Amino acid sequence: MERAETFEELKCWQLAYQLKSGLKNEVISKIPVSEKYELRSQIIRASRSATANIAEGWGRFHYLDSNKFYYNSRGSIAELLDHLIEAKDEGYISIELYLTHRTKISETLKVLNGFIFYLKREHLNSLKK
Repeated sequence: MERAETFEELKCWQLAYQLKSGLKNEVISKIPVSEKYELRSQIIRASRSATANIAEGWGRFHYLDSNKFYYNSRGSIAELLDHLIEAKDEGYISIELYLTHRTKISETLKVLNGFIFYLKREHLNSLKK
């Protein structure tokens, strides 16, 4: 597997970006203005962090340095699930919308985890040479 020319080519970044866009377009508008600086802001910040950390990790030279950013991204994506649960529990979003985005979060995490494990395997293989 060749190194991506830009982070935008990474499937994990693409899925995180789609998740961010979907949350912005489908969830944020349903959260009341009274939550502007709380839940709305948290969702926006976590979704931006998810893509930004993948981009920053891609831009780093060493595996161990870049990997910590991928783990940070994974944490931000998990945080999004917590925020979605909160939005559902508060009645801001429907169960259907919650389940739709929960599925997207799960898929994004699965692909990001696969990328992290791939990089780890490649790093270990390079040490054996």
